[in-house]
Amino acid sequence: MILSGDEIQKHLGSDIIIDPFDESNLNPNSYNLTLHDEIMIYEEVVLDMRQPNRVRRIPIPEHGLVLNPTQLYLGRTAEYTETHNLVPMIEGRSSVGRLGLFVHATAGFGDVGFRGHWTLEMFAVQPVKIYPGVSICQLFFHQIKGNIVEYCSEKYQNSRDIQPSLLYRELNPDATDEDPQLVFEFGRDR
Repeated sequence: MILSGDEIQKHLGSDIIIDPFDESNLNPNSYNLTLHDEIMIYEEVVLDMRQPNRVRRIPIPEHGLVLNPTQLYLGRTAEYTETHNLVPMIEGRSSVGRLGLFVHATAGFGDVGFRGHWTLEMFAVQPVKIYPGVSICQLFFHQIKGNIVEYCSEKYQNSRDIQPSLLYRELNPDATDEDPQLVFEFGRDR
């Protein structure tokens, strides 16, 4: 069962935290989340699941930024969310989808207990201009049946930034985030 907008509001401050919360973003059965002011792209031609891949940050200017096809862009929501006793799920807004912009490749479901900013896996069918602060996706909340074990992974929990894939941690347990090849940000290592 999906929570209605009224139910979302009733759960705010306990099972649901959205920061900042703007009542005008509350829908009949979802809440609109907005796009932060930067995106990230991978620098590698071939992405390796077993290794950290270099990325580059790109600011989204107030006058907008054009996303091109064949490029995966990672973004994040401006809002921090926490969900307890419910399953959070993001979906692109239909108005965004009608422009040919997908906001998540496969990661629409969150886990009970997730805390952080949502990383968006954005892909454009044709060139499309995006803007910081635009309502980019919707957050839904599903009720869960049975015993609840909250998400507690160290990979993505408490994320305050865009999170590139950390799959290499599962496939290569000795890998560290201190690898100098991990992040390339405008010419400086992280």
